[in-house]
Amino acid sequence: MAKVEKPEGTLAQILVVDDDRDFLGAVENALRFDERFADCDVLTAVDGNEAINQYNEHEPEVVILDLMLPKRSGFLVFEDIERGKGRMDLPHVVMVTGNIGSRHKAYAGSLGVDDYLHKPCRMEKLMDVVNGYVKDVARG
Repeated sequence: MAKVEKPEGTLAQILVVDDDRDFLGAVENALRFDERFADCDVLTAVDGNEAINQYNEHEPEVVILDLMLPKRSGFLVFEDIERGKGRMDLPHVVMVTGNIGSRHKAYAGSLGVDDYLHKPCRMEKLMDVVNGYVKDVARG
């Protein structure tokens, strides 16, 4: 699959991955209507395989990733993204999960996940975290 070039004038591409379509839609809408993300392209996926396909096709700079996904867990998605990339080339990954276990959070940290938020999370908090990574992308 050939990589699709980032649309002209796009600051960053953000991939949102969640099998909960209500949460996915809420995050997608928040990103689309928050002026901080006006120059960002928002992509979505509802399972782990679709997430990998979207990532390989677009190579987004920021990924909001659910831990518990059909077909491939968030951890396996992250490991696939990480495979073949140097640490400096990895996207910023915000893992969002309903799992409150500390072992999962520790494992996510050991993999290199940038942030780990528990559902339900305040949308403002998630948008602030993502905005920090978009600003980082803009700085180069």
